[in-house]
Amino acid sequence: MVAERASQQAPQALADVLVASNRGPVSYSLAGGTTQAGGSGGGSLSAKRGGGGLVSGLSAIATQGASPPGAGEAAEGSGGGAVWVCAALGDGDREAVRRSGGKLDPADTGGHSVRMLDIPAGTFADAYNGVANSVLWFVHHMLYQTPLEPSFGAEFERQWASYEEYNAAFADALAEEAADGATVLVQDYHLTLVPGLLRERRPDLRIGHFSHTPWAPPDYYRMLPDAVAGQVLRGVLGADRAAFLTRRWARGFADCCAQLLGASVTEDESTGELQVACDGRTTRLGVHGLGADPEFLRERAGREDVDERIAMLREEIGVDEGGRPRRAVVRVDRTELSKNIVRGLHAYERLLADRPEWHGRVVHLALAYPSRQDLAVYRDYMSEVSRVADAINSAYGTESWTPVVLFLKDDFARSLAAYRLADVALVNPIRDGMNLVAKEVPVVSDDGCALVLSREAGAYEELGEDAFTVNPYDIADTARALHEALTMDHGRRAERTKRLAAAATATPPTRWFLDQLAALREG
Repeated sequence: MVAERASQQAPQALADVLVASNRGPVSYSLAGGTTQAGGSGGGSLSAKRGGGGLVSGLSAIATQGASPPGAGEAAEGSGGGAVWVCAALGDGDREAVRRSGGKLDPADTGGHSVRMLDIPAGTFADAYNGVANSVLWFVHHMLYQTPLEPSFGAEFERQWASYEEYNAAFADALAEEAADGATVLVQDYHLTLVPGLLRERRPDLRIGHFSHTPWAPPDYYRMLPDAVAGQVLRGVLGADRAAFLTRRWARGFADCCAQLLGASVTEDESTGELQVACDGRTTRLGVHGLGADPEFLRERAGREDVDERIAMLREEIGVDEGGRPRRAVVRVDRTELSKNIVRGLHAYERLLADRPEWHGRVVHLALAYPSRQDLAVYRDYMSEVSRVADAINSAYGTESWTPVVLFLKDDFARSLAAYRLADVALVNPIRDGMNLVAKEVPVVSDDGCALVLSREAGAYEELGEDAFTVNPYDIADTARALHEALTMDHGRRAERTKRLAAAATATPPTRWFLDQLAALREG
């Protein structure tokens, strides 16, 4: 009966707006039974919906009708609406694709039309871990220990072929799903080749690419094999508009195009946007800083489970010898190499060494959640975070005072609780495309929070004026900034927090998404 009903349905309309990203708005877990290669397995599937700017943006389009603001009339017979194309990330996702044919049930996706691609597991692993996370991420965040790495040989060549195959699968799916003249927004370093591949398949489309990471300067970017470096740049240049979180990252991309491809880079006098002309085409470079979502954060931070965790954290922090609540230096991060958690701990240790007056009066709440634990270097880093925290507690802790309280299990409610009670937020990445933690803390802070912020975070461009700015490699300087932040008087701290929150929420996720869409369609 299911097959009979399906055959009677009208063909699904093609989409006017498409989003492509590695991770989609929903993930599946499989309980009971086993999945058989090439067929469906037993067991029940449960769906977990995600959030973020893309979900918010697509929801906004859905509430406004098929065509986004300023899109004009859809082409006759083109249908309408939006489609999200993503990859199956695990066994649960793959089973969901097998059962649905890749077109997910809107009941699982919050009403969004989602096409999930079951790219072969080996190909996906090579593309995602072998290239995207272990090469492109490392290049753009400048993380390599260059005396030893990288070393591009036969194994990388094999993985790069998988990355090409993975990107081609996305380009094929987008070409199939898009209506005439549709708008396509391709996301991030996982899919750098898609714009160029899609341009070859569907030259009628308006194509955008957004980079959520920094972009490496030419001297560092040149570490990539020459052919690969050029292929990535030309892939992104297949877009009509390539966008970045800050002008600094846009300039880095433009400089790479100029130096490696001989492209011409100019600036549009009316918009200030950079333009890259290469191989007979011109790609505009946009800048869209992603902001925090104040309505969601404040509502979620006011729920009962967050209040419960605040009470728990207050107990962990405790009071000093005078019975006053200890001050809290808070960090909330994934144990991602670029987040610089270990140097942050060393800076806090230096604060205690240089400023003994803080002994017993301050606690460092370090919420360091697992990231990419399938890669050995990340497992080693997480172990080092724990080791350094233990060493600080051994050196300075007393029976009544634990200097570092470390949490390694992800808990969003606890993160919001830490945001609310933080006296100082420590955000010191080595290099970061934006860093939303720096923007979220001021939005939900109960009593004002001083921000210690790395100048290498994209958020520095918007928040730097009201933050204590640090060089992320300078432990002594970071310790000094922590002391100054802790000693700032309440009135100044409150005023700074208001300004930080205003800047942090200037472009909330829905506006961030729709601004890109409008700019792409207008060009």
